Amino acid sequence: MTVRTGGNGRKPGARLEVPAQQPAGVWLRESSSGLAVLAVTIGAGAGLGAVAFRWLITTFTHLFSGHADYSAAGGEAHPWFPALGPWFLLIAPVLAGLVYGPLVYRFAPEARGHGVPEVMYAVAEKGGRIPAQVTVVKALASALTIGSGGSVGREGPIVQIGSALGSTFGRWFRLPESRLRVLVACGAAGGIAATFNAPMAGPFFAMELILRDFAVESFGAVVLSSVTAGVVGRAVFGNVAFLDLPPFTLRNPVEYLLFVVLGVVVGACGVLFTKVLYRIEDACDWIWRGPEWLRPAVGGLVLGGLLLALPEMYGVGYPVLQNAVEGKYVFGFLLLLLVGKIVATSLTIGIGGSGGVFAPSLFIGAMGGTAFGIAVHAWLPGMTASPGVYGLIGMGAAFAGAARAPITAVIILFELTGQYTIILPLMTAIVVATLTSKTLLREDTIYTLKLRRRGVDIDKRPEARRLAGTTVAQVLEPLPDALREDTGLRPAARALALSGHGILPVVSADGRYHGCVTARAVAEALTDDRAETVGSLAELPPVVTGESPLTDALDALTQAAGTGLPVQDKETGTLSGWITHQAILTALRPAG
Repeated sequence: MTVRTGGNGRKPGARLEVPAQQPAGVWLRESSSGLAVLAVTIGAGAGLGAVAFRWLITTFTHLFSGHADYSAAGGEAHPWFPALGPWFLLIAPVLAGLVYGPLVYRFAPEARGHGVPEVMYAVAEKGGRIPAQVTVVKALASALTIGSGGSVGREGPIVQIGSALGSTFGRWFRLPESRLRVLVACGAAGGIAATFNAPMAGPFFAMELILRDFAVESFGAVVLSSVTAGVVGRAVFGNVAFLDLPPFTLRNPVEYLLFVVLGVVVGACGVLFTKVLYRIEDACDWIWRGPEWLRPAVGGLVLGGLLLALPEMYGVGYPVLQNAVEGKYVFGFLLLLLVGKIVATSLTIGIGGSGGVFAPSLFIGAMGGTAFGIAVHAWLPGMTASPGVYGLIGMGAAFAGAARAPITAVIILFELTGQYTIILPLMTAIVVATLTSKTLLREDTIYTLKLRRRGVDIDKRPEARRLAGTTVAQVLEPLPDALREDTGLRPAARALALSGHGILPVVSADGRYHGCVTARAVAEALTDDRAETVGSLAELPPVVTGESPLTDALDALTQAAGTGLPVQDKETGTLSGWITHQAILTALRPAG
């Protein structure tokens, strides 16, 4: 006999058996202690990943140049091929491009570029989902790019590597999106902490740039991951500051005025770096007409030519940065290195290379800051510190100008250099550089501009993007009966209860708008037995007009203590209607 079943294969009326949840899985997914265990695990993995990544960079740098760091070699020949002289610099980027170009194109296109924007996009738009293969492909592609002379940093790759590791762990345990995003940030923080020996900077980088939020539970997990990765990194690399610099001191409080000027100048250099980066990337896109997998190899010829002219641009360039801050370069050469780094980094990314922009921004700031220090020291030799102080502070100012992450800039510069004596001028210059960046570049940073060019604005919530182009006038509702300012509390409470909005407008005896009163304010006044009228409880909510975008009205309603707000006439200021959460929800529903 055939038994009919429902569309899901069950007998009609049969009980649905739910598989028993695994206690360990529930604990990891839902408890704070489970999140802590995952954070520590990811931190250990990110720390080991950072160790392996730095080893790959060192190995490929030795392979392609014959030196531990060719940027300080001054155009020497490859010791394995002395007959080529410095001309091997033309060949190295091409050979590397022939390897990582097809690798990225075939297995992980997300691994191209500087990495951090892709992680920001995954957190904001994809619930923290990053393909697992990005971890391996990004490590290989970035190590090949840097090792063969690409003028980029390693922080972007390690952030993407650690984030992909965190995402993989989270999806393996089927965590909800809210926790998956936290694990992505844990991976990013762990990578930064281990590769730079900066366990404090890792969490702030992840929270300020990746999560863009400082929730307590998230911050705790990210700190645990960063500490664990830092322990792993220090076990391998030792517990020393990333840059070995002599102690610097200030001479005169008047220098703080010079640090304000430095913040403006070097912050503007950070903005210039951002603009040139994307202009050169656009130019490379416009020029190249061949297959994408071949682009890094062909573009490597141009990059090799630049390295021949200025070998200090080879790789990350930390030895050159340290030489500049220690005062080993003259004013004109510092400016040449500044411009060269902007062009070399932009070209490396434009041809399809893989690497970060954090280290180049530090390099640019060190060159610009030290040059500024030489100039002011020649002008006021008895009142100013050594030019190296300005170089150190310029490093943080340039990153703040490019990335607009002042908290991260302060913490990471302190940890990279170990120089606490410059913390006050450093904070001053970084804040000024951030304000300069906002003035010159408005909404975008070196990270978010890449996404905005794709039509993605991660600062807007998904519902806000769907409401783009809609104004309040299109969903306006009739204004509810207003309360006169001399209305007593008990009649006002009844009117508020009947309205269902939890908030009502208040008008004066002659009908002029006086503000709004909320049910909460009236209830508190009644509890205290205060003999008041609604006029004394009225407050002015954010102004919403018929011409206001619905996204602005949504933000205002989010802050309001009710479900509606009055809409004012732009010219006269009189009330023309009412906007509610329900009206916005209706606008969000898809047509049909």
